[in-house]
Amino acid sequence: MQRRDFLASPLWAASAGILASPGLYVLGNEGTKPAQFRLWACGDSHVGTDLRHQRESLADAIRQTEQGGDEGGPPFEWDVALHVGDLSGNQSSPDDNEGREVIRQFAAAKQHRREDFYNLAGNHDASGPGEPAQWWFRKWVDPTGENSEHSGVHADRRPYPVSGTWERYSFRVGNLLFLVMSDRNDGGPPVGRGKRGGYPAGAVTSETFQWWKQAVAENPDAVIVSAHHQMLKETTVASGPWEGFRKTDSGKYVSHYHGYFPAGGPRGASYLYWLDDRPDAEAFEKFLAANPNAIDIWFGGHTHTNPDDRKGGRTHIERKWNVNFINCAALSRFHARKTTLPMSRLLTFTDGSDRVRVQCYLHTSQHAPQGWYAKAERTIRISGPFQMMPQKPT
Repeated sequence: MQRRDFLASPLWAASAGILASPGLYVLGNEGTKPAQFRLWACGDSHVGTDLRHQRESLADAIRQTEQGGDEGGPPFEWDVALHVGDLSGNQSSPDDNEGREVIRQFAAAKQHRREDFYNLAGNHDASGPGEPAQWWFRKWVDPTGENSEHSGVHADRRPYPVSGTWERYSFRVGNLLFLVMSDRNDGGPPVGRGKRGGYPAGAVTSETFQWWKQAVAENPDAVIVSAHHQMLKETTVASGPWEGFRKTDSGKYVSHYHGYFPAGGPRGASYLYWLDDRPDAEAFEKFLAANPNAIDIWFGGHTHTNPDDRKGGRTHIERKWNVNFINCAALSRFHARKTTLPMSRLLTFTDGSDRVRVQCYLHTSQHAPQGWYAKAERTIRISGPFQMMPQKPT
């Protein structure tokens, strides 16, 4: 069943309004409408981890995009950045010191404003047991601009206004509809993190899942871009059951891509595993399997590895259920250092085209020379032509 036919069904017509209608497309700058929209997709900065090794993971990447890298990587232009979580590198819950450091590193941007960065929470950004829910992310990252005095985010300065909450929000760029969802790895095991450790299995609430379904239902003509910290099950590299670890000769699992925490749903350490307290729920997967092409792109991160890794027979960019899945991790060099190297993606949407160029940028020369890595470049197809200004109904 095609997206438009499915979403016109009575099942969806009867649903209540969960998603507040995002605002109309708003140009970030006056002047001629650009022919292209450039999205810098990145994540997993783990600022505190790299700082302990005298490396500014977030600031370095920002400076490289604007000025070029000190190993020969060229600068590149981008309009907005989508950071898919794990700004923190803390193995316990993040603290104010790391929050202030994150803000300091965002300030490395000289050609972009803080509001040009759209963020969601990853598992390392989560509050710990007994703490106010996601207090650190809400205070220091703050996608909706509710704590401007700490985060520096002012909602009225967004180039594309957001609608929603810190946990789930949307914004529009032309006929692109972004649905951004934070990980809920807070509140204690087994769903949330313990007092120490990232507890990597991904989680969302049923309220967020219902919000996402409603947004998809109400926007059949939009090109829908979803984002969460984790990838969906068996979509991209090392996103299958138990694929976050290495198995020893004695049959024991040990940390590899992710830390091994027996109390934290280790089977699903590499993907979105929990819906409320239901393990291996596959809520999004079942929906997309039943409704191919319901969305166009799913962004995530979480698993850090080189661009040529094919663990599980999958790469960083795959197509399943007529959806493009893109793992855009990681900016860190030292967090999960067995597999990590710093890289990100640049997506170029061209007005009037249903093809999107996806480039891979290496932020160090660990794997190949710093800069564009042509071997990992892809062209993906979306469900309809991108339109900088959506057409008015006839």
